[in-house]
Order: sequence, then structure tokens, then C-alpha cells
Amino acid sequence: MIMTNKKWAVKRITVNLAAQEADKLEQYCQQTGRPATDVIRELIRGLPNSDETKEASK
Repeated sequence: MIMTNKKWAVKRITVNLAAQEADKLEQYCQQTGRPATDVIRELIRGLPNSDETKEASK
């Protein structure tokens, strides 16, 4: 029986970026030496969770 660790389950997404956005991401990654995947994950983790969003809208 194979068990998957849901914490590390992967969901692949495709993001369409304007050329200027893609260039900005690429330049940032080159400057920092970090892969785009890590940069995007960090930005997503910095988003407020649903509880924080609800509180902000009150």
C-alpha cells in the first residue's frame, strides 16, 4: 500500500504572465539565485488566509 503525505502533495498550475511580468520574475530570480517556483511559493504563503481576509473586510 502506497501512502502519500498530503503535506507534500503537488498540484501543478500554469500561470500566464505578460512579457514584462515574466521578465521581472526572471530578473529577480537571477539576482537572488532562487528558482521561480520558490519565489512564487513564498509570495503565496505571504497571502492572508481566509480568516484574515474576513477580519479585514469588517
